[in-house]
Amino acid sequence: MGRRGRGEPRCRLGERLGTVDHVVSTASARARGRLAGLDRDAVRRSFDTKVIGPLMLAKHLGPRIGEGGSFTLFSGVAAAKIAVGTLAVAITNGAAEVLARSLALELAPIRVNAISPGVIDTGAWDALGEQGKADYFADIGARNPARRIGTTDDIANAVLFAMTSTFLTGVTLHIDGGEPLT
Repeated sequence: MGRRGRGEPRCRLGERLGTVDHVVSTASARARGRLAGLDRDAVRRSFDTKVIGPLMLAKHLGPRIGEGGSFTLFSGVAAAKIAVGTLAVAITNGAAEVLARSLALELAPIRVNAISPGVIDTGAWDALGEQGKADYFADIGARNPARRIGTTDDIANAVLFAMTSTFLTGVTLHIDGGEPLT
């Protein structure tokens, strides 16, 4: 970002892109842990990545989204399924959902929606180790009503739906296999 005139920020990326059809923000930084052990910087990084970042993208790229375009951001199942040890993740995801609804009004008629994935088979779980990841996936897959773990195709299809459904705005699509029901 550069500065223009009296301190008004400008977006060089937006200037290079010109008009855009759709913006999708998938960035995430999770601050996990119980309240007593939460790291302030990790919580701030989580909000910066999942809430403040998309807010600034909307500010600078929203005016460049063409007619019929959309802005899609990501929340997550932790906002709907509260669990000990996920406090910061839950409130960050909840804030992302409120951001989507608020931006739907601010950017109208540009459509704004959020995708809320459940447990999806991505590299995000690799830190559990091969066996830990397999055990975790088996447990979650056995308990959720869909009886499986989500795939990246499940999420990609939801994003495409959000981008192309011209009467959908201000909603969060929960692509989680029914995980919050368990």
